[in-house]
Amino acid sequence: MNIETLTPGCRSLALTDRCALGIMIKTPRNGFSKTRLCPPLLPEEAADISRCFLKDTSATIEALSQEDPSVVGVAVYTPVGTEDELKQLLPSGFKMIPQREAEFGARLLSAIQDLLSVGFGAVCLIDSDSPTLPLFYLQALAASLKDGNDRVVIGPSTDGGYYAIGMRQAYARLFEDITWNRDRVYEQTVERAKEIALPAVILPAWYDVDDKFSLKRLLSELFPERAKEAVPKGAPAPNTKLFLHTMLAREGTGRIWPPGTTGTPGAA
Repeated sequence: MNIETLTPGCRSLALTDRCALGIMIKTPRNGFSKTRLCPPLLPEEAADISRCFLKDTSATIEALSQEDPSVVGVAVYTPVGTEDELKQLLPSGFKMIPQREAEFGARLLSAIQDLLSVGFGAVCLIDSDSPTLPLFYLQALAASLKDGNDRVVIGPSTDGGYYAIGMRQAYARLFEDITWNRDRVYEQTVERAKEIALPAVILPAWYDVDDKFSLKRLLSELFPERAKEAVPKGAPAPNTKLFLHTMLAREGTGRIWPPGTTGTPGAA
């Protein structure tokens, strides 16, 4: 599949003033992908579901780009050298750009800087853990970035982080003094925006699938006929649904969806 890999600093007229929706991804690997989902998943299952998440999230972005040609999907990936494998998981309209090696906050900032350096007029980074992220959330995100006003757009996660952050310029302060992988990431990011007097547009909250409790939330969403609780529905995530359906059909709910536990993200 001929998916272009962008080179930071090499501007493209075809990308000028367009809006990049970049998925932050690590190439799925057994034992290294979605490790917080193990258990109940096995390492190879966690890598497989990671591939499904990427396919479904990129498909939602691709649907938006078909509706709005100013939007371009980009896989912001690591490690370098895995391009051929990732290309098999992405829609044909996507681009790719490598991540710089750094701690997490610096990695996010450099991704924004690199995407702006190739010509994009606005950039949003999206996590790879929200396969059912609703299309209309991404529509709102792109609309907020395209109107020309300087701002940060944030999509808060129910666990206290964020599933998306977008801007038209790279603001380093938004990624400084943040307690990463904790439940105050979103709150602290809003505080940093206030410090630099940058208006913030807050999107509706959604959830990341990164532990056994949010996995149950995902199962309740995708299989409402089996769920004990009603949860909001987002994008259909057909690849993720097929993967989980196959597991449920093979062995039932006992391992990945045991009774008597909550599917509310963040619950313990």
